[in-house]
Amino acid sequence: MIRHRSRTSAALATAAGAALALATAVGPAHAATSAADPTQAAVATCGTSDLRIGVAERLGGGMNHAGVTLELKNTSGRTCALRGYPGLGLEDARHTPLPTRTVRGGTWYADDPGNRLVVLGTGRTAQANVSWTHTGTQPRKAAYLQVTPPAATTHRTVALDDVVDFGELHVTAVAHQVPVRG
Repeated sequence: MIRHRSRTSAALATAAGAALALATAVGPAHAATSAADPTQAAVATCGTSDLRIGVAERLGGGMNHAGVTLELKNTSGRTCALRGYPGLGLEDARHTPLPTRTVRGGTWYADDPGNRLVVLGTGRTAQANVSWTHTGTQPRKAAYLQVTPPAATTHRTVALDDVVDFGELHVTAVAHQVPVRG
């Protein structure tokens, strides 16, 4: 019986050694993959100060719809990430906030790309599409659009100069590119 235990102990020691050797062999390879692939490693969230926010494209069209494609460019000098939907607000010509309602999802111009992690190296950009109607129904004359990056608490302001019905804006999640329907 004692022999049986020593064989079992020896077998367990051999199995433990093999598992340790495997873990050691796999560990560095996995670490190298994580370091090389920023989506696998921890990447800091882009703050408002890390981004230049502007209008990449103004969108017009029929049915009293208007919109813009927002561009959020990483100017921080380090890789950072965005996930989700930008916060939006309207301002008048004196930068006084106007009542605003934001609807997340697809817009008149673009399908929602979904709430996914968007990793931005230095100089890389993300987009979000924003749309509204301007028929004059309970209009808000908006000179500016406040844009708060996802997970941020401060905003940047971009020129808008349009009437927004009910103060209602529709916005997609951020993505590397949000294709506009042609």
